[in-house]
Amino acid sequence: MTRPHERPGHAATKQACPRSDTRRAILAAASESLREQGVQGLSIAAVLQRAELSTRAFYRHFESKDELVSAVFFEMARTEKRRLRRRMAAAGGPVEAVAAWIDGRLDLAFNESIKSDLRHMSLEAQSQSFASPELIQPAYAELLEPLIDQIQRGLEQGAFSDVDPMSAAQSIQGVVWASTERQWSAGDCERAEVRQRTLRFCLRGLGVAAATIEERLWT
Repeated sequence: MTRPHERPGHAATKQACPRSDTRRAILAAASESLREQGVQGLSIAAVLQRAELSTRAFYRHFESKDELVSAVFFEMARTEKRRLRRRMAAAGGPVEAVAAWIDGRLDLAFNESIKSDLRHMSLEAQSQSFASPELIQPAYAELLEPLIDQIQRGLEQGAFSDVDPMSAAQSIQGVVWASTERQWSAGDCERAEVRQRTLRFCLRGLGVAAATIEERLWT
């Protein structure tokens, strides 16, 4: 019988909290291990030792190491998506929003406070895109979501033309990633130059006229 001051399911909600806390602890420990040792060096035993949890606790939340790795990448992508959305929130329209997404992703190459934390994880994710693409596909989709949304919005408003939002977003990510990798390897690029080159190439690919690009992004 339910007491007057309790709602049905209240006890269940209270009991769910420790499970959520345990999952977060496992993900936090796995994220640290992944940064230090990479996917190949990560082990469930080491993660549980770091989190001070039991094997039984692990298997209440994850079925395998692969599922854990996928969840770590997904959480990383969710955090990055929130950061990108904050940058895009002030944009005056789809063109500016796409530019803000590109600027945000270029932070990985040029922003010291961001690149040091995300560089290794991003490289790990990239390596898994070839070795085990199913592990990072949910994270990849999460990361591209705000960009796809703005490309779709731009198509509806007539700012972009004759593109598929998903394919266009994947192409833009590829261009930005290539610039990021080059800066990581060489370290001799100027951000302003890379930004202009990347924006011109990507926005023209979306059907934005060159004059509009110059007018709306550099004046």
